[in-house]
Amino acid sequence: MNLEKIVNPKDYILHHLRHLQMDIRTLSIVDPGNPPSVYWIINIDTIIFSFFLGIFFLGVFYQGTKNVQSIPTKLQVLIEFIINFINKNVNDVYCFKNKIIAPLSLTVFIWIFLMNAMDLIPIDFFPFISKFFLGVPNCRIVPSADINVTLSMSVGIFLLVIFYSLKHKGILGFSKELFMQPFKHPLFFLLNFILESISLLSKPISLALRLFGNMYAGEMIFILISALIPWWFQWFLSVPWAIFHILVILLQSFIFMVLTIVYLSMAFKKH
Repeated sequence: MNLEKIVNPKDYILHHLRHLQMDIRTLSIVDPGNPPSVYWIINIDTIIFSFFLGIFFLGVFYQGTKNVQSIPTKLQVLIEFIINFINKNVNDVYCFKNKIIAPLSLTVFIWIFLMNAMDLIPIDFFPFISKFFLGVPNCRIVPSADINVTLSMSVGIFLLVIFYSLKHKGILGFSKELFMQPFKHPLFFLLNFILESISLLSKPISLALRLFGNMYAGEMIFILISALIPWWFQWFLSVPWAIFHILVILLQSFIFMVLTIVYLSMAFKKH
């Protein structure tokens, strides 16, 4: 959809908020104008961009670490800086020995950063390409603005928390934390379980909604600027917002990574 052809801003906004979806029962593309009443769908654009960003992340880091030189290249310096940054945060927060935490934190930080950074690409660029080559106009390129992605990642972190809690505390120790905190009297066991269960379940939900909400709002602002403001004036707002949005992209990646380390650290602590 070209900027000069915008007639109805509402349709333009809805157009950019629709995913390229597939009905997994029939393996057919869902018509956004006439969706079926009941269906199982997947967001193809989210899956494709998430997959290729993950491959890009692995390829760049593999290339940068394949031939380590005494006189480092710029890519090697960048990768070493990122790894040292991740290790410092892990060592500051995580007080136990585990070979998974640092690689997991690195993956979470870089992958989310790349997904967030897709928000800086002009919003009409990929929809135009997909419509021109594939005949499909709907294409959302920011995977972290899809609640399915953020919730899936947070649920994965939550399952790791449960796994390490049971592994290091045992079923009995983990059960005691649920039933005997904060009140140790038997009359409060049920109340303790309700409070601790809410606290435990709120971690993945807040982790997912925080990232999704910030990235969805950032994407929406770019869409509103493009839909409601004349094209010759858009740069005066979109460029400053993009510069500010770089801070949001980095901050949200960092927050997700730090909370991942904190939650896993709590899984190892015995009360």
